[in-house]
Amino acid sequence: MIIDAHTHIFPKEIAAAMFMNPRLQPSDKLSFYTDATKRGLLASMKEAGVDYSLVLPVVRAPYQFASTNEFAAEINGLDGIYSFGSIHPDNEDILDKLTYIKSLGLKGVKLHPDDQCTFIDDPRYVNIIRACIELDLYVAIHAGVGSSHPYPVYCPPARAAHMLDLVYGGRHPKKPHIILCHIGGNDMFDEVERCLVGRNVYFDLSYALERINKVQLLRILQDHGADRILFGTDSPWGDQKHYLEIFHELPLFDDEREQMLWKNAAEILNIAK
Repeated sequence: MIIDAHTHIFPKEIAAAMFMNPRLQPSDKLSFYTDATKRGLLASMKEAGVDYSLVLPVVRAPYQFASTNEFAAEINGLDGIYSFGSIHPDNEDILDKLTYIKSLGLKGVKLHPDDQCTFIDDPRYVNIIRACIELDLYVAIHAGVGSSHPYPVYCPPARAAHMLDLVYGGRHPKKPHIILCHIGGNDMFDEVERCLVGRNVYFDLSYALERINKVQLLRILQDHGADRILFGTDSPWGDQKHYLEIFHELPLFDDEREQMLWKNAAEILNIAK
């Protein structure tokens, strides 16, 4: 089984508009490998041999909360696609909104500090993440340098570590609820090793898998632990087939490979093999 724990799709009209946005035009830095629709993702999954994909939507402004989570609920659990919900740090009635997300059958939320222009250790995020943990919702967080607007970095590893200290208050959770995307901090991997490796959080491999030095990658995977790593691509900005080729070239034990490729994500999404 293969689960891609980090993908994005959009309603058809939004996906079409993305290709007209100059900031998001394909380039050497940011390229599209599907048309960013459900149909495009399903075609990519079939070609790559991916069984399930997790979509991570982002509420980029507070007024988008309802439409974003309604779309997430519409696609969740159908045709091998699951979805988290999302929330904005400026949304009001946070607990009610998170309870609503859970009522839709969504297993978590996506936070994007860059798109939401909020540092990850901001008290609003800390309150949201604490509430998610209380509700047994997972939290996927864009971490490290962004591609379309790289600076400032709203979730560098040091701030992510500070957020963890604030959220847990020195406690050591038995079950990780937080996923730091892009190997804990895209293009900031030395700081990831200093500040985050070994903490009780998941890292996903999305987007950063082909950007990190393989020696450093293997060291991070070993030191952090296969039980806290999720395979992911960031489709449509990462090519699922290519990322699987990179992953399968890594010198891993079979049990480690299975943990990262599907077992960890299957536990999060409650998928039985």
